[in-house]
Amino acid sequence: MESLRILSGRVSTMELKTAYDIEHMGSTRTIQHEFWPLSPIDSKKAKFPCCLVWTPLPVVSWLAPFIGHTGICREDGTVLDFSGSNFVNVDNFAFGSAARYLQLDREQCCFPPNISRHTCMHGYKHTEFGSSITWDDALESSMRYFEHKSYNLFTCNCHSFVANCLNRLCYEGSMNWNMINVAGLIFLKGKWVDGLSILRSFFPFMVVIIFGVVMVGWPFLIGLSLFSLLLLGWFFLGTYCVKSLHEC
Repeated sequence: MESLRILSGRVSTMELKTAYDIEHMGSTRTIQHEFWPLSPIDSKKAKFPCCLVWTPLPVVSWLAPFIGHTGICREDGTVLDFSGSNFVNVDNFAFGSAARYLQLDREQCCFPPNISRHTCMHGYKHTEFGSSITWDDALESSMRYFEHKSYNLFTCNCHSFVANCLNRLCYEGSMNWNMINVAGLIFLKGKWVDGLSILRSFFPFMVVIIFGVVMVGWPFLIGLSLFSLLLLGWFFLGTYCVKSLHEC
């Protein structure tokens, strides 16, 4: 009789554990794969849910139009951008309205409720860096981190902030996001908001070229090309060769 009671106790404990595991798996599956529906993109109200956004920089983009200011948006479309030392803008995109945007897929992110529930291949590394269970949580963590960082156009800038967010999200299963591939992602895949945005981005550059050729001649184009190559070289060098240069 005693052995039956013990066996019965074990069975009931096992049943409870099985029921808990099934319920726990169901809840984590819901966390990982069910997302709130996003509102439509509304450029007039500056709402770009789960998007990267880009706008040209004064003077710098006039000389090198591939360089601009980048931000990332919450699920409700609010823009966040690192635009000054110890300061992350909220819903006030620095340097003007967004000219380009790229909406990202939340399904391509890793939102582990615990260390054993990663959908990415990084697991412990992702947890140590700072994983989150929602898109907005990841952005909030990066925001708090960059509120203690000094802004520098050449070493720690808006692209660094966006890269940090994407690494926390482990977007597309990668934790190797940096200034270069963030810029490349939005430059190659981003969509223009409208025709005026294209004009706003390239018209000053064309004016500078025409003015420079008229005033200086063709050597101006050579100098401008060298300037662009030096900028690209600096960012590539700091990103892939001497990584400590661009550590935030």
